[in-house]
Amino acid sequence: MPTELKQVIIVRDDLKLTKGKMAAQVSHASVGAVLKTHKDDLKSWQDQGMKKVVLKVPNLDTLLKYMRKAQDAGLVVSLITDAGRTHLEPGTTTCLGIGPDKAEKIDRVTGDLKLIS
Repeated sequence: MPTELKQVIIVRDDLKLTKGKMAAQVSHASVGAVLKTHKDDLKSWQDQGMKKVVLKVPNLDTLLKYMRKAQDAGLVVSLITDAGRTHLEPGTTTCLGIGPDKAEKIDRVTGDLKLIS
């Protein structure tokens, strides 16, 4: 059986994004990270159904801490900053895409976080 791959997107909970805004920001993070991923890993992830998990952190400082942890672990990251065309100030950092990569490698970085609800 092939190694399980997944992608994680971490969202700032303190911004209280609307469902639509959150969906757009999570999509930006997912696509941004995918565009940086090696094509062989991408193909394997696609073949497995492109598993994604959306998690939350309380604030920007925590989001940036997880970004550094992911980078230190050698994971692809995509930090998303909003353009400010709707209800956020321009330059507001909203979320972080990590992977796709080996699920166990990502879990070592993000395994303590809770699912977005």
